[in-house]
Amino acid sequence: MTAPVLSPLQAVGAITLRNYTTYRRYWKLFLTGFLEPVLYLFSIGIGVGQLIDTFELNGRAIPYAEFVAPAMLAVSAFNGAMLDSTYNVFFKLKYDKLYDQMLATPLTTGDIARGEILWGQLRGATYSAAFLLVMVALGMVSSWWALLALPATLLIGFAFSAVFMAWTTYMKSFQDFDKITLVQLPLFLFSATFFPVEAYGDGVLRWAVEATPLYRGVVLCRELTTGSLTWGSAVSVVYLVVMGVVGLLVVRRRLDALLRT
Repeated sequence: MTAPVLSPLQAVGAITLRNYTTYRRYWKLFLTGFLEPVLYLFSIGIGVGQLIDTFELNGRAIPYAEFVAPAMLAVSAFNGAMLDSTYNVFFKLKYDKLYDQMLATPLTTGDIARGEILWGQLRGATYSAAFLLVMVALGMVSSWWALLALPATLLIGFAFSAVFMAWTTYMKSFQDFDKITLVQLPLFLFSATFFPVEAYGDGVLRWAVEATPLYRGVVLCRELTTGSLTWGSAVSVVYLVVMGVVGLLVVRRRLDALLRT
């Protein structure tokens, strides 16, 4: 008797359901990625914001807290995608051998890649949705374009989930996660999260910052929540889509190499 063939949608749904069933018992773990940007918002966005009058964004003056809040929204999606696509994927791949077990079913490496990336994306979106509610409650959303902020965080989560999962497949031990911290912290601090990119001047440093993925996510969220849209948002969408697709392709190739040899 041959095993039934699953469609890509059914396969991704099965993996997502498995992850949901597992993680709903550990819902408190979800608070970690959500609370960090909220605390930064209150301490820096609102606290330091009392010392700063307004910031200019695309020719429009906005309160400092409204400048920082959308950046923390992008960071929420970034945190969720990173946490699930690194530590959890590494444990499933290297220790739990979960993916080997999945391949004994009709699932393929492509199904595993899409399912895990979707779950990391959904985790990031969960953080972002909760954070967006905080922004609305505090009056930090000033445009109806903000309705697109949640889909934007899904895109951010997709891009980072795919790339971080691809990176994780190259890791040999938990010591390798120190390298992720070396990337995470600079991205968080220097992606125009707390001050405008113009502060870097017009040199190479500014160009380097503008080429980083979290900066593109910050630009997208900031322009949507404030209604100050420019072509920068379109550039960010294309950038993040390409980043996610490339990451997905690498993940599938790596899973084939690791699990089918």
